[in-house]
Amino acid sequence: MLRLLFWIAVIAAAVWLWRKFKNPAARQPRTGEPNAALMVRCAHCGVHVPQDRALSSGQQWYCTQAHLQQGPKSIQR
Repeated sequence: MLRLLFWIAVIAAAVWLWRKFKNPAARQPRTGEPNAALMVRCAHCGVHVPQDRALSSGQQWYCTQAHLQQGPKSIQR
């Protein structure tokens, strides 16, 4: 039984080492997503939209012209 466990451990280590050194260039960590857009939250409905598509009024951002005209939604719970 001990021999079987030994050989399983040796084979598992060999497979792990083979996968690790097989293609090291493909496993480089990404430095960041170059196409990621800054997202802002609509002051009226709370939906997140890309900043380049959002409409701003001072410090507030809105997803549509209608929400811009309606203004920020009051928080009532």
